[in-house]
Amino acid sequence: MKLTEYDISNPFTATVTQSERITDENTDEVRHINLRVEHPSFNFIEGQSVGVLVDAPPVFGNEHYMRLYSIASSRMGEEQDAAEISLCVRRCFLVDEISGERYPGVVSNHLCNAQPGEKIKMTGPYGRHFMPPRDNTCNLLMIGVGTGIAPFRAFLKHVYEDRKEWKGKVRLFYGAKTGMDLLYLNDKNGDIATYYDEATFKAFEALSPRPHFDEPADISATIFDNAAEAWDLIQDLKTHVYISGLSKLEEDLDKVFSVAAGTPEVWETVKEELIEQGRWSTLFYG
Repeated sequence: MKLTEYDISNPFTATVTQSERITDENTDEVRHINLRVEHPSFNFIEGQSVGVLVDAPPVFGNEHYMRLYSIASSRMGEEQDAAEISLCVRRCFLVDEISGERYPGVVSNHLCNAQPGEKIKMTGPYGRHFMPPRDNTCNLLMIGVGTGIAPFRAFLKHVYEDRKEWKGKVRLFYGAKTGMDLLYLNDKNGDIATYYDEATFKAFEALSPRPHFDEPADISATIFDNAAEAWDLIQDLKTHVYISGLSKLEEDLDKVFSVAAGTPEVWETVKEELIEQGRWSTLFYG
């Protein structure tokens, strides 16, 4: 679905209450931003996104720039306050392919520059296809890279803090360029690490083989190294698979799971069954 197809006719205002950098100064800037949404009709569930609007100059022809961001909070909100949500935002830059000039991304920089007390124009929430199952005996296989971890933070808070007794297996495969980019798993913010004590939870971390050349995390290799466990889960009828991150991730995973399945044809059949049964959900950007 294109951004122009989202209904933005009923925007609302949110107030920044906290903005914290959660990556080291020596790597890309990613911020955990808390926003207070005191709007009577605003309700959301895990896996949904909000649109952030920034006024555009008249010369561009559109009234707003818009970008979607996954909500990183469970439906109970930050610190169990339903009016407070969080976003995980990477400060982005666009590079002109001809001149090589670097331009700041309008929406991401607007959010990253915002100070507590500032107002942010938002719309949504959007999406109902990317959410955890109600049955607490289901298994969750979550695969993400970069800020694609945001909805999984929401999932984990929901199953372990809101639901409290999750009996199914929960597995997180997560990739980043360096250890400093392991959002919610690094020294700056170890939010997800608090779930390591849960008997049903296990995380597998992947890093870039050449971070200085801006190569992406080799998450497919990490899954390949643990293919037996991932494949066993996929074949379990109680497993729901969630994938979040750059769109290329699905192509990489198709290659890995084709090997695990024996042939690409077998994997394609299994994948189609997962989709038909509502057990395969994706949330891609870029």
